[in-house]
Amino acid sequence: MSTLRIHDADPAALLEAAFRRIETESMAGVGVLNPALRVEALGFVRFEGHWLGIVITPWFMNLVLVPGDAASWQSVAPGKRLFRKFPSGDFAFLGSHEAEVGEFQSCSLFSPMSQFADQDGARAVALAALETLQRAPDAAAPPAPPANDVLDDPGRAALQRPMSKREFLGSVFRRG
Repeated sequence: MSTLRIHDADPAALLEAAFRRIETESMAGVGVLNPALRVEALGFVRFEGHWLGIVITPWFMNLVLVPGDAASWQSVAPGKRLFRKFPSGDFAFLGSHEAEVGEFQSCSLFSPMSQFADQDGARAVALAALETLQRAPDAAAPPAPPANDVLDDPGRAALQRPMSKREFLGSVFRRG
């Protein structure tokens, strides 16, 4: 792999170019493609010095983190996992590298994409996911029980751990 590429500007156009290339070179004719969807990178904002957004393709929807600051970037080899902390919980990101972007990390939200009827629906879910990701779990939840009560009530035990990806995605859909 080459030198770490730091992005001073929104990397959405570079990500779109990379995944359009992948769609043409590697995904053409693959049965999991949703023909109602196209490659789109959206919602990229600065998060802890880096670029956080979502990439939608006809075969997946991923959270994507692209380096924006060399000093605070934690590299992870392609295909290896790194847990990242967000207000809503910890999420596993896989290291990736594409020529158009350089190093980046992604967290799968949906794959395949058969549940989406159109690009607008996928985009709405993507933007809701980004908003939910950066919001702490419901502050109105009851306080955590004493340690000896946790095993007696699984619902309460769930309040003492970070939100799972399934719970996170469920909360995105409940918002809509």
